[in-house]
Amino acid sequence: MHLPVLLLSRMRRRAQRGQAIVLGSLSFLVLALMVTLSFNLSHALRQRMSLQQHSDAMAYSMAVLEARALNYYAVSNRAIAGSYVAMNSLHAYMAAASVTGEMLRAGEQNFTKIAAAEAVRCALCRFSCSCCKHAIDAEKVANKFGKKAKEYDRDARALEGDFRTAMEGLDLMVDNLHQSQADVHDRTSQAVQDGSSHGLAQLKKDTAPKSSELNSAVGALNKNEFNCAVDGMSCKGSVDSTSKEARARVMTEIGNASRSAWPANRKGTKHLHPDFLKEFEDIPGQGMYKVSGHKGSAKTVTDGKNVYTRGQSGGNEGTTVAASEEGSLTHSLWEDAFPATSTYDSSIWSDSGGGEHDGKGEDGEGEQHRGTHKFEGTNARELTGCAGRGNCFMKYRANPDSNRDWGQPRVYSYYTMQLSVGNAQQAPWELNNSRSVEFQHGAQGSGKLTVAAGEGMSLSKALVYYHRFGAGGWREPPNLFAPFWRAKLHPFTPGEAAKVLEEAGNSDAVPIAETEVPL
Repeated sequence: MHLPVLLLSRMRRRAQRGQAIVLGSLSFLVLALMVTLSFNLSHALRQRMSLQQHSDAMAYSMAVLEARALNYYAVSNRAIAGSYVAMNSLHAYMAAASVTGEMLRAGEQNFTKIAAAEAVRCALCRFSCSCCKHAIDAEKVANKFGKKAKEYDRDARALEGDFRTAMEGLDLMVDNLHQSQADVHDRTSQAVQDGSSHGLAQLKKDTAPKSSELNSAVGALNKNEFNCAVDGMSCKGSVDSTSKEARARVMTEIGNASRSAWPANRKGTKHLHPDFLKEFEDIPGQGMYKVSGHKGSAKTVTDGKNVYTRGQSGGNEGTTVAASEEGSLTHSLWEDAFPATSTYDSSIWSDSGGGEHDGKGEDGEGEQHRGTHKFEGTNARELTGCAGRGNCFMKYRANPDSNRDWGQPRVYSYYTMQLSVGNAQQAPWELNNSRSVEFQHGAQGSGKLTVAAGEGMSLSKALVYYHRFGAGGWREPPNLFAPFWRAKLHPFTPGEAAKVLEEAGNSDAVPIAETEVPL
């Protein structure tokens, strides 16, 4: 009985020997599939991470370009305001030079009055008193003052050519500065629209050479966002542009507020040369003189004769650069004559009509004026038609809506890329070009396993924002007169991400983006 049992057990062991090979083969097959799946997924994840990093880098880089452009606008706007300050100073110096002749003419008028008064006294004393001689001497002094006034008029007139050249140069500089602003805006707009200008193509080559170009519809969003940051540019989805007159008032007020003390509000005669003031003692030879109420100012105004109006008065569109000096001159204790007082004033302005000097010369138009000195005016044209002339500048378009980030421009990037290589020699872990494995199991049917996504998509956002460092820096509103624009990556709001995806043509991802969790 023992022998048959032993033979039966041996026969059973021989029948089980082939099962280990089958089970081992199946295990190696599953392991191979798992390794292949791991390689596929890791490669896809690596490609996906590279694509997202590229998208973030592009959004941030485009935002940096916009921040640099806005900072350039701020610096060049300061230079434009400085040009208006220089124009004001030029007019102030020219008014100071021109007032010398007017003050001497006031001396002439004083002694003409004294001569007339002494002649009356001479007649009353029947030509037998010293008043008769005093009348003749006073008339001689008046003639000396008149002659000297013409000499100073000639000296002031000699400055006219240099003054006009300087005004033309400053006016041209303002136009050139704005032209450079317009060029920077055009180039920056092109870069954020195509995602390849300004060296951005090299960034794509370095980070994700196989990725797509920036989606054109998303690029159009970027260009519109950048335009919306500048008042006067064509823009959709933000507040309307202000009028060119309103923009002119902004630069006019800033230019006037930036003047130094002397051209803005000078009082007294300290700025007049002592040798000139000595003329009022030397020409009469005796007596005393007194200058009263001498004041002067220079600013950008709407009327050359209204220099002393407030710089921030409503409607000051800065069509004219003007300066004025005025006061009164009194002569007393000359012989035994009564004191005489005369007023004087000298005004100079430049405008689109050629400008003018205004004094009390023989022609009533000032003796110091020859030729014209034009000034186009502040922001004389609409921004989009201001190439080459018009004295325009870039002004920030503020938006009171916090959902629009107060008008600060946003930058988007949207890219796609094939995550699989599609070449068995370069990527042997890819089983096939379809990135999937199909299974067939008799009556149980078939199955399909996709081991990696075929195409990846990346979406990024950056914000160009204004922040002055230091205490209270966040309280300062965004503007284009201080170069504190910066860039950062910024989270999406659900509706914002859905809008960008919709513009990019990826409607399948819109429901995901519309979740309440910011991306």
